[in-house]
This record gives sequence, C-alpha cells and structure tokens, in this order.
Amino acid sequence: MAATGTTASGESAFYVTTPIYYVNDAPHLGHAYTTVAGDVLTRWHRQRGEKVWYLTGTDEHGQKIMRTAEANGVSPQEWCDKLVEEAWKPLWEHLQIANDDFIRTTEPRHTDRVQEFVQDLYDKGEIYKGEYEGPYCIGCEEYKSPGDLLEGDLCPIHKRPVEWLREENYFFRLSAYGPRLLEHYEQNPDFIQPASARNEIVQLVKQGLQDLSISRSTFDWGVPVPWDSKHVIYVWIDALLNYATAVGYGSDQAKFDATWPANVHLVGKDILRFHAAIWPAMLMANNLPLPRKIFANGWLLVSGEKMSKSNLTGISPRDLTSHFGVDAYRYYFLRAIPFGQDGSFSWEDFSARYTSELANDFGNLASRVAAMIGKYFDGVLPEAKDAGPAEQAIADGLAAAVAQADTLIGDNLDFAGGIGAIFDFVKQVNGYLSEQAPWKVAKDDSAEGQARLATILYTAAESLRAIAVLLHPIMPTTAEKLWASLGAEPHLGALADQRIADLATWGRLPAGAQVVKGEILFPRLENA
Repeated sequence: MAATGTTASGESAFYVTTPIYYVNDAPHLGHAYTTVAGDVLTRWHRQRGEKVWYLTGTDEHGQKIMRTAEANGVSPQEWCDKLVEEAWKPLWEHLQIANDDFIRTTEPRHTDRVQEFVQDLYDKGEIYKGEYEGPYCIGCEEYKSPGDLLEGDLCPIHKRPVEWLREENYFFRLSAYGPRLLEHYEQNPDFIQPASARNEIVQLVKQGLQDLSISRSTFDWGVPVPWDSKHVIYVWIDALLNYATAVGYGSDQAKFDATWPANVHLVGKDILRFHAAIWPAMLMANNLPLPRKIFANGWLLVSGEKMSKSNLTGISPRDLTSHFGVDAYRYYFLRAIPFGQDGSFSWEDFSARYTSELANDFGNLASRVAAMIGKYFDGVLPEAKDAGPAEQAIADGLAAAVAQADTLIGDNLDFAGGIGAIFDFVKQVNGYLSEQAPWKVAKDDSAEGQARLATILYTAAESLRAIAVLLHPIMPTTAEKLWASLGAEPHLGALADQRIADLATWGRLPAGAQVVKGEILFPRLENA
C-alpha cells in the first residue's frame, strides 16, 4: 500500500482512521465510500503541507468470521489471509487509497497490545466476572435489547433472526462512565458529528449505560483473555483498539505520542455507539486521551435498503470503475451525497454528472484551453499584457473558491460543498471564455488584439493550474494529467508539493511554459 505521510518523534500528525472492515466477504461500495472519503481528507491535509497518518485495515476475529470460514471449508486465518490479499488490499490500490498503514487484528503487534490493555483494566478493577443471557446478532457481533428487534425477532440492521445466548462473561464497568461521557460531549460539541449523530449518542448515554460484556466463551476465534484462557476478548473491544495499537500503543511510545489522539475517526452510523460511547469510556478507564472527532457518514442506499452483502444489494466498486474510471468514481460519491447523510446511488445520476460536470465543464475546459494555446501560440504559454476587470474577477473567484473549499473539505468534511465550490469556479472560467471569445479575438492581428488574446488564454491556463491542485486530492490521476498538460512541473515542481495556502496567489504559472493537449480527461461513455 502507498505510504506518503510520515511521522517522526516530536512531530505531530493529522491522524485519520476508517473503521476496520469485517473480512467475511469482499468489499462493496459502502466500504469504499468511507475509505475514499478518508483518502480525500488526508490528501487534502497533505496538500496543506501537514504531516499525515492514514490508517485502514481489517477486523478478523469473532463468530461471524469463524462461521464464514467454516462454510468455505478453511480455517479462519486462511479465510482472512485470502480475502485481505485477494480482495481488500487490491481494491484500495485500485482506488488509489494512499493509506500509510493497513492493520490486521490477527497481527501480533495488535493482539499482544489488546491483551495488555484489557489486563490493565482488569488490574484496575474495571472488569468483573458475570453472566449474560439475551438475543445476539452474529452479523453485528452484539447482544441486542428485546426492544431493538423487529417483528419475528429480526435484527434491525441485518433483517435476520437473532440467536438466544447465555454464557459466562467478563464485564467492563461501562455504566460508571456515563456522567464523564456527557461532560465530555458538553465541553466538546464537535466531538461527534454530524449533529444528528451527536444528538443520538447524547440521548443514549442520558438514558443510562449498562455494563458491557467484553468476553465470549462459546467459541475460540479471538484474542484470549490473558487471565482466563477459556474466554476470548469480545471482538469489538479487540477491534476498537486497532486505532491505538497501529500507532505504537504499548510498543513505540515516541510514535504513539506523535500520532495519538486521532484527529478523525470515520465510521458508519450503524457502529456509532461503539465509537462514541464505548471507545471513549475504554480510553478514560486507562487514562488515555480521547480522539478529537468522530464523524458518522450515512448509508449508501439501493432501492431504499442499506448497501450490504446480506441484503443482496452489494455492488462491487469495480463494476463502476470499469465503466466510469477510478477518478470519476472517487468524485461522484463525495460530490453527489452530502457526507453524513444517507444517499442513494443511481447509475443514471452518475452518468449525468460524468457528462455534464466532468466531461463538459471540466474536461472540455482543459482541452480547449490547451488546443487554443497550441493553435495561436505554438504551445507556449503567452504573457498576460492586458489584464482588466474581467481577469480580476477570475482572480477573485479563485481566492473565494480556495478559501471555501479549504474550510469545507479540510475542516468540516463537507466534501460535496467543497467540490461544489471548486466546480463553481470551473463554471466561472468557462463563462469567462465564452464572454471573451478568444477564437474571435484571434482574428485581430493587431498588437492590441494579440495582447488581449494572450491575456485571455493566460488567465484560463493559470486558472487550470489552481484547479489541478484543488482537484488533486479528489481525482489524483486526472489532476496529474492536467498538471503535465500545462507544463507546470519544470517551473513549479511536483503537483503533490503544491500548497493550498499558495493557490490563490495569481500568476504562479510562468509565461513560457510548454502547454500540450494531452489525452481527453473524461472520454465519452460507451452505452451511457
């Protein structure tokens, strides 16, 4: 996997995590949605010039994994190894996910630390032995309250019958942490986002938390409880700790201090309770800092159902990338669905946005600017000599787009709003060209006419210079093609080294740059 961000002792990092995903099956669009969002967020912060650490990985323990492996006639470890190497890692590479680490919960660097963390809680008296009986969903790996179930004793998430389990367990004193959690939510109003997610958790905790069963004794595929080998640690306790173990908890204090706490945990809203109530309480119990933000994205829906394999609505990302391309895929889901809300995927909407926004608005702009510079100036970017109010409006529009996109994407995780601001600027540049009509100005052979033509085309190319940087975190391959087309690298350096803070400084792309018309950025769709 790509490793483009680094941390060093004494240097803090912008640390972002995805959930670690169950490897009971291959990844679908819902998994990729969260992972692409995290990738865009961390690429944006890299473009700011910040140290970044981006973590993803796989959750490989628990009864669900064990049963899936048994159904496929292999051991749980063999099943996990196969899925990780043949499905999960290859897809993240295909989607250009620039994660810095990929953690698997079967790795010793994780399992050893999980045992140490739980042992510490036990030694502090935070864990005690008891018995639990109740309805249990294998898919959720979670005991359910009878009031949570749908008619017919169905899990509300998986729409499948729950099982009635009774077993001896060890319990974490979660109930004791309700007041401290509420105090933290009050003092840190942005800790849980969006607001709907925050309200949900606040109400949940106000109703009173029950102590949490943190071990299982009816199966053995998990991390053994260190003081009682008859039990394995509850898969959610195991899984949540990956965020700390992956950055050196208990093994590399310098790295841990430089990286923890996480700046953003990206989670699906169905696992919000674990991340926003149980995980902070675990950290409080062991006197560790809490993450700064937990952001719950909505569900991708197909025919009104959450996208998942169990509901038979799972769609492979490669089904879409083979038709639309990887960059268009990365763009579409963050552009079309406000992050934090549920949204429905539509092939027709994807095709429409591809054609109107990517091919026509953006791709055509890049193509015709390069073509006109090639036609009228032999591919050499001319010097702007006749700038006036129309050009100032473009420079002002760029400054506004940069400021808005930086706040919305980098700070607020409002990807749809930030991308919208960038494409409003793309439309502004298109409007500028339509109004200035350089193809008409080119017919004026006078010095004044040629100066005006040079100014118009320089203005458009300089706008594209900034657009390439703004879109680099979202559509990295396309942005690189545009950067190369503009001949920017010999003068300004690599695209990845451009900084958001410098983007609005007008005139960075120098006259004399060699502009070439490269391949079409967004070709016409076949059978669209």
